[in-house]
Parts: sequence; C-alpha cells; structure tokens
Amino acid sequence: MSRKLNSLKQLALQKFKKNFWGVFSFWFIILIGLVSVFAYVFAPDNSQYANQMHLAIHSKKPGFTVTMLTVPSEKLVEQGAFSKMFFGDKNTFSEIAISNYSVENGELKYQEYASDGLEGVQKTISLDAFPNGKVETYISVRTFYFGTDKYGRDLLSRVLVGARISFFIGFIAVFISLVIGVFMGSVAGYFGGKVDAIIMWVINVTWSIPTLLLVIAITLALGKGFWQVFIAVGLTMWVEVARVVRGQIISAKEMQYVTAARALGFSDFRIVTKHILPNIMAPVIVISAANFAAAILIESGLSFLGIGAQPPMASWGAMIKDHYNYIILGKPYLAVIPGLCIMSLVMAFMLIGNALRDALDVKGE
Repeated sequence: MSRKLNSLKQLALQKFKKNFWGVFSFWFIILIGLVSVFAYVFAPDNSQYANQMHLAIHSKKPGFTVTMLTVPSEKLVEQGAFSKMFFGDKNTFSEIAISNYSVENGELKYQEYASDGLEGVQKTISLDAFPNGKVETYISVRTFYFGTDKYGRDLLSRVLVGARISFFIGFIAVFISLVIGVFMGSVAGYFGGKVDAIIMWVINVTWSIPTLLLVIAITLALGKGFWQVFIAVGLTMWVEVARVVRGQIISAKEMQYVTAARALGFSDFRIVTKHILPNIMAPVIVISAANFAAAILIESGLSFLGIGAQPPMASWGAMIKDHYNYIILGKPYLAVIPGLCIMSLVMAFMLIGNALRDALDVKGE
C-alpha cells in the first residue's frame, strides 16, 4: 500500500514538473515569500514600516535621485540584529533632502531641496551633531527606483514591506479555514444524521452572507488591526473547505478499507484522521491554493476601505487607497505598481492551483 502511495506521489510530482506555469508560479511564490520575510534586508529604507518621510520630495517619478543628509539622533533605542532584520530599524534618524552644502567654521551649511524651480531654505547645523565631526559619511546620493509616494516615502521599500501582509495573510487565513473546515466537514460527513443537518445549517447560513460583509462585521467586532484582519478572513473561508470535505467523506466512508478498519475495532477518530482524510486531501489542497488568492484580494479590499492594516503599516491595498486619485493627476504608477503586485501574486496562486488540480487528477481524468 505504501509503495502504491509513493508511486502516486511520484507520478503527481512528475506531472506537476511538466507544467511550466505551475513550476514558474511555485518559484515566484517562494521568491515573494523570501522577500516578505527579509523585507527590511532588501528595502532601501529599513526603518520600521519603511515610514521615513521626506515631504519635500513627495510624488517623484521612478528613478528620482537626490542628495540626502542624515542627522543622527541623540536618543537611541537598543535593538538587536534579529529585531532590525525582521521588524525594521526603530532608530529613525532625521533625513533631509538637500540641494547643496558646504562646511565652514565648524558648521554645516545646507540648502533644503525644493521642487518646481523654487529655492530651498538655507540652514546651518553644528558639526558637533555628527560623531567625530565626519559629516561626509552622513551625506549620500539616494535613488528612488520606484519613486516616492505622497508623503515622500520610498515606494520600493513600501512595496517590499507591504508584501509581508499580503503574503502571510494567505497562510494564516488558509490555516484557520483548514482547521475549522476539515473538522466541521469531517464530523458532518462521517456521522451524518442530526449532526450533519445542524452543521449544514450553519454552513448554509454562513454561505448566504456576502464574504466581504461578513469580514467587515468580524473586523469591527474584533477591532481594527493586523491580526484581527487575518482572523476575520480565515473565519469566512472555512465554508467551502467544509462542504468539500463533507462530500468526500460521505463517499469515502462506504469504501472497503473503512469497513475493514471498523471491523478491526479502530476508533472513529483514527478512521477519519488516519484512513479517510489522507485519501481525500487532493481537492482540499486545490481549494487551499484558491483560498490563498481570495485571502489576498479580501485583505487588499479591506485595506482599501480603511479597515485593514492601519497606518503607518505598509499594505498594497492601503497604498492603492492613498494614491488612486493620482491616476488622473499624471502619476498613475503610485497606484499601478502595488496593483500589479497584487495581481501577480494572485495570478501565481491561481496558476499553481490549476497545476495542482491537473497533477492530482482531481477531475478523475
């Protein structure tokens, strides 16, 4: 039996490897996952939430270059390397966009950057503000490859950090939906009768409520926030999993191997978990891939409505909300870039779902 299962797994894996778009989507998702985990390592602005604002250079086009003066802060927060890598640098030094500068009489004289042909304000700062008076190490030329948003923040950094929410909400939401859906579907399908009727009534009631409306209601009940959105999305996606698991178990529990397990005196828990579920997980895996994509879209919609991830936390949906009106102001990239990110990640999950469906032969071809 084990050899047969191994051979089926190998056949499914070989079939999946032959699907170009499935393999491409798999590695693309792995890439986005690595970017999400190590976002602050790759982001040019590694401050917490990539929230370093420069109002003087707001809404600049991709490739914009400016000289940046970094003024050290007297108050430093003790932070380890692990915390900086995964949660960003909490020591937000003041950054000032400048047009030119000079060092005279122990002071740094600089002119603040001003756009539209205007002249910036001339200011001075003592060299004592810089350790050892080496001001040159605190002046650098900064290139904003994706441009800047309406607050002058680096758009590339915000996109990289925002990938974390869109990516991880899929995992958490699908995990919650699998735990609840598999449990409810297994109980309803295996025991039947009144238990099945009650669970199906709950499923039908939940199914009849529009998904977005239910998510909004749960979010408002739990409060606005990062984890609340994850839980709310997960609690609305278990219904489809439960229906599929129920249907599969109803047909599987009449199979001979289940009858043999009952004759051997195995408990219902063991029969369901050890014998039935491993044989019906193929369609559940495909649904989970589709739920990943749905969770990303729902979170983006919630952030666009303002009840998802809250500022200053970076989120692709919130970035579209902040800049959708710039589409008619000649700067559509501010909304198009995060929109393309959402579209590409959702498309990758849908393509890998289709590839898994073909590899696992869900349709019974």
